[in-house]
Amino acid sequence: MAAGLALAALTGCDVERRKSDAELGLNPQQATGRKIYDNYCDRCHRPDSTRGKKGPGLKGMFQHQYLPHTGLPANDDRVGDIIRNGRPDMTGYGQVLSSQDMQDLLAYLHTL
Repeated sequence: MAAGLALAALTGCDVERRKSDAELGLNPQQATGRKIYDNYCDRCHRPDSTRGKKGPGLKGMFQHQYLPHTGLPANDDRVGDIIRNGRPDMTGYGQVLSSQDMQDLLAYLHTL
């Protein structure tokens, strides 16, 4: 028990409980997209920040006219192209994700 408390003290206790799909108000398509995000995107992108991850945070990406790192329009076509084809420091997932997976993932990304 003391080791767990010591570990919590060392990490700054900034671990936040992950909200459920229902708490986030996700519909079934968005919830499926969240699972895809967890499997493929979360290793490099946090939904809400860049801390501790290789890629940029994705929160609010669709709330702007242009994507901050590329200057491309912030729409499903451009974001889908990036996910499918990748970027210089990002693996493309065009051979991994089906068109339905892509639609589900984009639906979830719109909730961030």
